[in-house]
Amino acid sequence: MGDDEQSNSGGRFGVMMKKLKPYLLVVSLQFGSAGMYIISMATLNHGMNRYVLIVYRNATAALVLAPFALVLERKTRPKMTISTFFNIMVLGFLEPVIDQGFTYLGMKYTSASFASAIMNAVPSLTFVIAVIFRVETVKIKEVRSQAKVIGTLVTFAGALLMTLYKGPVIDLLWSHKTSSHHESSSSTTSNQHWIAGTLFILLGSVAWSCFYVLQSITVKKYPANISLSCLICLAGALQGSAVAFTVERRPSAWAVGWDSRLLAPLYTGIISSGITYYVQGLVMKTRGPVFVTAFNPLCMIIVSILGSIILAEKLHLGSIIGGMVIAFGLYSVVWGKSKDYGTNPAVQSNTTVKDEAQELPITNANAISGAKLVIDKSSIDQPSQMQLKTVQI
Repeated sequence: MGDDEQSNSGGRFGVMMKKLKPYLLVVSLQFGSAGMYIISMATLNHGMNRYVLIVYRNATAALVLAPFALVLERKTRPKMTISTFFNIMVLGFLEPVIDQGFTYLGMKYTSASFASAIMNAVPSLTFVIAVIFRVETVKIKEVRSQAKVIGTLVTFAGALLMTLYKGPVIDLLWSHKTSSHHESSSSTTSNQHWIAGTLFILLGSVAWSCFYVLQSITVKKYPANISLSCLICLAGALQGSAVAFTVERRPSAWAVGWDSRLLAPLYTGIISSGITYYVQGLVMKTRGPVFVTAFNPLCMIIVSILGSIILAEKLHLGSIIGGMVIAFGLYSVVWGKSKDYGTNPAVQSNTTVKDEAQELPITNANAISGAKLVIDKSSIDQPSQMQLKTVQI
């Protein structure tokens, strides 16, 4: 009896963890992304060229992932086709080159916290692009589709508000104090590039959204997640090198030392590129690209706190209001997406197939009729029961 109760509780714990797994993975990604914003901004402020950082970041990710891909997926790696190779090259250009390049440039003109807040528009952009390419479906008469559409519009409104309205500086308890003269001069310089920086970040957001949609398509054709992530990083490093050698020819720009110039490529390469691409691919298989991007507001909060402490960044009222509006829109989108997942017939059919696969054939030499052993899992709260059903041969 005790063993049955222990088995029952263990089974329910396993079911609960299976449901929580996608949420835990994407929340972990947001903490990793927050560190990327802070470390990258600190490195760029110390003079490291953004194109050089992109090359080192993706080269590091490819080198780290390659041994795992060769060993763990040597038997399951599918054959490379022309269409898959083309998709990988486009993925390597969209995220490593365009997204990272323009996002780093926009961060230099604004701030790390502002960039992370604007990046919250990615889920809504992803939803629009996914609808265009028919990865997502919209039935406007259904509540869940209305929630996704309204959330998308609200998110765009929040991003527009942050672009057009900067507002006064909000002093936090841990904020570094600066003189009024320095604050005035830096504010004047920042205002000159604020709109340009925002547009650069939005351009990076569009590239990132396209990357999510194309990755969700490619991972179905090439289900070896580690190998796919490694190849994307390798393609990004090669294409980024072509751009970097064109715009930056000084040998000193490629030098690294025992400081943020070494930490940034290692952290962003291993965490923000290698592990992130792999985890995104895992979650996208069951939840889709919109779900993966719907937790970005958490990253915004973390970056805002760390940016004010470590980088002495100023938090403006427009960023706070716009971020709150974007967060509201995002949760409307993710609510609609969760309802899609709950009523997705493909998920239900996969569950049915798994249940049917647990019917074990049993043959009896002395019996004329065949029989099969069926595991009854009709109730989660009760232990599975084994029934012997007779079928005619």
